[in-house]
Amino acid sequence: MRERVHAVVTSRRFQQLIVVVILVNAATLGLETVPAIAAGHEATLKVIDHAALYVFVAELLAKIYAERSRFLRDPWNIFDALIVAIALVPSTGGLSVLRSLRILRALRLLSVVPSLRRVVSALLRAMPGMSSIVVLLGLVLYVAGVMATKLYGGAAPERFGSLPASLFTLFQTMTGDDWGNIARHVYRSG
Repeated sequence: MRERVHAVVTSRRFQQLIVVVILVNAATLGLETVPAIAAGHEATLKVIDHAALYVFVAELLAKIYAERSRFLRDPWNIFDALIVAIALVPSTGGLSVLRSLRILRALRLLSVVPSLRRVVSALLRAMPGMSSIVVLLGLVLYVAGVMATKLYGGAAPERFGSLPASLFTLFQTMTGDDWGNIARHVYRSG
């Protein structure tokens, strides 16, 4: 019996069904954010949301039954279990903010679609190298901040008068936020 349940749960058709349920559930949660649609179809949206949750719980229970102790060895199963557990937390009273976390169910696509799994796994493997890049960029920004404070602190003290102000201004220019006004201000002051 376990083998049959495992065969069904891991079959391509079943996985495609789960993908469809995830997409329908994500669309439903998105439609709830449109006041005109939410007001007219609140009951229908709620039924679809609950049905999707029941499908996710049934899938999770079937996986636990079929895989037994192997279930906990797969990090994607733990991820799915956490997402479903968050969805099962009551969202009334002081916990009403947790209703917004229902959209996390859309993240289950990461565990169901093999190509997305590979991308996430590759990103996780690349994290140590990416942290070195973040440190390097931070060091470059720090050096540029000290230089900017020394070079432009007198000309534009509100933008470059201190190291924190210089770092913030440089960050603004790097992101393209207000860089035109910053350049104009420094140009006029210099």
